[in-house]
Amino acid sequence: MINQTLNEADQKMAKAVTVTREDFSAIRAGRANPSMFSKLTADYYGTPTPLQQLASFTAPEARIILVAPYDMSAMPAIEKAIRDSDLGVNPTDDGKVIRCVFPELTEERRKEYIKVARTKAEEGRVAVRNIRRNAKQGLEKLGADGEVGKDDVTGAEKRLDAMTKKHTDEIDDMLKHKEAELLEV
Repeated sequence: MINQTLNEADQKMAKAVTVTREDFSAIRAGRANPSMFSKLTADYYGTPTPLQQLASFTAPEARIILVAPYDMSAMPAIEKAIRDSDLGVNPTDDGKVIRCVFPELTEERRKEYIKVARTKAEEGRVAVRNIRRNAKQGLEKLGADGEVGKDDVTGAEKRLDAMTKKHTDEIDDMLKHKEAELLEV
């Protein structure tokens, strides 16, 4: 029972770290990349649909992304989704593709992105700590019900704390790398 609880907690914590990594990839550093659009959705025939399913993305230059819709009738919805997002671009439509030109990163904009990255990292750490709290409650319940001994619960809690530290350290490392990437001119 203890191992099952710890394995579930480890899997959930790893998933929280993965989500944080995906959030970081959506934050723009020097180059524009198609993964920045991964979290965006557009209204397609009344259904919110991820942009990755509605169009192809190419980056011909460092600061330009071309969005080529598979269905031309979806172009206005895709353009609106990009314009309303927090990417800070104004997409232009030439009839066949949507061109997104990203402005040069200013010092002020870099600092804003660092704040966003820190917020995402804190959200990831909070998610990991919430998973730890739930697992700890489960372990304490096992001990209170008499299914396992108190020493087993104490040992499991120590393993859980080590697991939590490993995952939060991983998030901190990702944040450190993202900040360095953002400050790089």
